[in-house]
Amino acid sequence: MKSRTAPAPLAEDGAGPLYRQVKRELLRLVEAGRYAPGDTLPSESVIAGGLGVSIGTLRKAVDELVHEHVLVRRQGKGTFVALHTDDRFLFHFFHVEAREEAEGEPPRGREYPQVECVGFARGRADDIEAQALHIRAGDAVLRIDNRLSLAGRPVVHDRLVLAAQTFRNLTEKRFLDRPSTVYNLYQRDYGITVLRARERARACPAGSATARILGVAPGLPVLEVHRIALTFGEKPVEYRVSTINTAGHDYVSVLAKQH
Repeated sequence: MKSRTAPAPLAEDGAGPLYRQVKRELLRLVEAGRYAPGDTLPSESVIAGGLGVSIGTLRKAVDELVHEHVLVRRQGKGTFVALHTDDRFLFHFFHVEAREEAEGEPPRGREYPQVECVGFARGRADDIEAQALHIRAGDAVLRIDNRLSLAGRPVVHDRLVLAAQTFRNLTEKRFLDRPSTVYNLYQRDYGITVLRARERARACPAGSATARILGVAPGLPVLEVHRIALTFGEKPVEYRVSTINTAGHDYVSVLAKQH
């Protein structure tokens, strides 16, 4: 869908560099749903004219939002509000790859995991979950366990923890019947866009639940990645613990120069 509505002029008393004010206003419009996920933004001239800024200033703001994966540029088609798709999940949020066995072998390429839900339960947040989600200990949460397989082999046990207040009416059936990724479900059904994630990784022995889900021996050395998914305003929306069997797979992070 193409949005042709021009934004209103910036407030005259805005703080900070002009392009930062433009960026904040575009973020506000996206968060408010004025420009919805998947929408094509109006032309540069329409947006710049509406805000009362130059196209150069607008482009600098848009460049940062593209770098932060809020917007997406498509050559010859325009600029879009980022939509969570399988490809976006694979390239921005899933970092597990099969290990290259021999030097000089051609890259195998990224593989989208087969995801199987093996647990869906309601409970009360413990201290760690409450701190991660910015809720109170004892608040209602949803705990979802997924088994992720690559090339038919179970590799990752994902434990997702969600604040029940945020994801009202999320049932196991609704979760299982989603047509795309979990983040697409958040965005499509709840208007919550995951912009980025903060992660911490540590080595640990496999617990009994992970051992059962991945079919490994309890105590096997595994990699545990704790992720907090963030939306607008750095608000946490999901706490996820990914336990990875690294016997034949690596956690791969691609670093790029920051703009």
